[in-house]
Amino acid sequence: MRIRLQPYWGAGIAIGLALAGVALAADVEDFVAGKTRACAGCDLSGRDLHGLALKFSELNGALLVSADLSDASLFRASMQRVSARGAKFLRADLNLVDAKWSDLSSADFTDALLYESDLAGANLSGATLTRAGLGRARLNQANLTGAKLAGSDLRGARLAGIKLGNADMRGVTLDGQNLRDADLHGIDFAMADMIEVDLTGANLAAAKLAGVDLTGANLHGADLRGADLEGAKLRNAILTDARTEGANFAAAIMPDGSRAH
Repeated sequence: MRIRLQPYWGAGIAIGLALAGVALAADVEDFVAGKTRACAGCDLSGRDLHGLALKFSELNGALLVSADLSDASLFRASMQRVSARGAKFLRADLNLVDAKWSDLSSADFTDALLYESDLAGANLSGATLTRAGLGRARLNQANLTGAKLAGSDLRGARLAGIKLGNADMRGVTLDGQNLRDADLHGIDFAMADMIEVDLTGANLAAAKLAGVDLTGANLHGADLRGADLEGAKLRNAILTDARTEGANFAAAIMPDGSRAH
């Protein structure tokens, strides 16, 4: 006699999935209540997590779409491959956070702390990082196309392979950075601090560099065609082989210390 067990198996699977859903929901509530720091893969989309203490949290693969984490502490949190499109991180402490390969597009990091954070390969397109502290952050291969970085501190950050097309870089601090061969075409760097930046071979065509401090910068072979350098500080800068057709140097301090007319 053949015993048919398939229906029972199906019921068991259904019950198991239901229990897993309950467990996951319980995990989310325990996490929000501060009872646990582990919520990998949790769906926290749209949640109000404002001001929560989430230090050392495990959030790999979590959904944080449109969640509000303003003023939250995510110090040393593990957030690899999270989806946080449109999330709010205003004034949040994200120092030493690990958010490699995460989708942070259109997220708001205004005044957030991201020192030594790992954002390698992250999608930050359209994100707002106004006045964010990004010192020594890892931004290798990150996509910051159209991002707003005005007033942010990027000293010591790793920028190899970064995408900055149409980004707002007004007033950023980039002292000592290596931007050799970078494509910075048309980017607005007005009033930025770029002291001793290595821009060898960089594409700065049509870039807005008015009032930028480029003291000691290396612009050897850089493309400055059509760039606006009005009032820029270029004392001791290297401009050998740079292409400067159509560039505006009005009132700029030139490499020899003279003022351009």
